[in-house]
Amino acid sequence: MKKLLFVLAIIAGTAFTASAQTNSSTGHFSIGFDGGFPIGDAGDVYSVALGGNLKYEHPVAPSTFVTISGGYTSFKIKDDFGGGSNGFIPVKAGLKYYFTGEGFYGEGQLGAVFSTESGGGTAFAYAPGIGYTVEGGFDLGVRYEGWSRNGTLSQIGFRVAYNF
Repeated sequence: MKKLLFVLAIIAGTAFTASAQTNSSTGHFSIGFDGGFPIGDAGDVYSVALGGNLKYEHPVAPSTFVTISGGYTSFKIKDDFGGGSNGFIPVKAGLKYYFTGEGFYGEGQLGAVFSTESGGGTAFAYAPGIGYTVEGGFDLGVRYEGWSRNGTLSQIGFRVAYNF
């Protein structure tokens, strides 16, 4: 839990600093619910992934944003493997491009995932996806996400978020 709070504090501090150096109306935060369905070998062991995250988006060109995000994800272990769950803290940065200026977008992120389990280690994260920003501040996205370290833990993930 201390790791999670530390990582979230760093991300929030970085985002607030970036926001303070520019016009705050140009960038924005979002807070969201993440869910996912493990696929491949991960689907044999885990049944579902649930979590939440905080994301900051900063415009760098027309329809293009740099993103930074961090949060917490819990993978539920299937009962056949003893049940329980494994916790992870993904921290990612990337680019988000709106195809029509608003609404539909494509996004790619890279980063690191820190296991909250003793001896769990760190993995390389990559997550290409697509989504739609709904008028009123809601963001709906779907992505493929892979975490690589001595094999790959993969999921088809989705995010429902509110922009502020």
